[in-house]
Amino acid sequence: MLATDDLRLKTIQLRRLTLQSIMTAGAGHTGGSLSCLDILAVLYNRVLNVSPQRPDDPGRDRYVQSKGHSVEALYAVLAERGFFPAAELETLCRYQSPFVGHPTRKIPGIEMNTGALGHGLPICVGMALAGKLDDAPWRVFTLLGDGELAEGSNWEAAMSAAHHRLDNLTAILDHNTLQITGPTRDVCSNEPVDDKFRAFGWHVETVDGHDLDVLEKVLSAANPAGKPKLVIANTTKGRGVSFMEGVLKWHHGVPSDEEFAAAMAEFDAAEATLRGADQ
Repeated sequence: MLATDDLRLKTIQLRRLTLQSIMTAGAGHTGGSLSCLDILAVLYNRVLNVSPQRPDDPGRDRYVQSKGHSVEALYAVLAERGFFPAAELETLCRYQSPFVGHPTRKIPGIEMNTGALGHGLPICVGMALAGKLDDAPWRVFTLLGDGELAEGSNWEAAMSAAHHRLDNLTAILDHNTLQITGPTRDVCSNEPVDDKFRAFGWHVETVDGHDLDVLEKVLSAANPAGKPKLVIANTTKGRGVSFMEGVLKWHHGVPSDEEFAAAMAEFDAAEATLRGADQ
């Protein structure tokens, strides 16, 4: 398993790859991809039982990105893990490329097509229920967006998951508090999220969504018996690029050449600082 500083270095490199692919494609959900990237890095490097050599292994853990519009971060993480060559991301959003703006099962390592919000959690309830019926050891994980919780299908799924005692299911909320039209609390408030999921019968934990060790601990831990788990990961939209952090316009957007160069310089500086601290 990667040491924490090595994984931090990897998250910087993954942010660089994510932004490069968005820049090349001329499209992408920049802010949300950067906010969830630390979560994905921990999942794929420390938590999930998955293998690029056997992406269809029946014993694998299942991960579904319900927050499908932030697929650029998922592509970067899967490429880095070896599910496909990173060079293929240069075709993102090009004619006939399988790398489109939402997850698709045409890509190795992706379990389910997503993008229509509110679908991922219901799908994962079905997967987790199938696992229970088969007495399978694998676990099911999904990533939700906080704006996505306005979709009623999530609450039907939450109720069903608790009813069926799906303690093999973990949902992670990328709680960056911004959606496409404004702060989530102003568009359609879902607070208090923790109390609402507890009322539905879930075990809930709230963590810093950029603390790699804390994320590993909470995501690796077994759920309390008979309870699905929600991890509320408090994150910053645009994390890692100072002029994007917490800025609404970067929900979807492509940097200018000058902005791209500035972002790359910030990644270089962050990497140099971290490498210097290790010496």
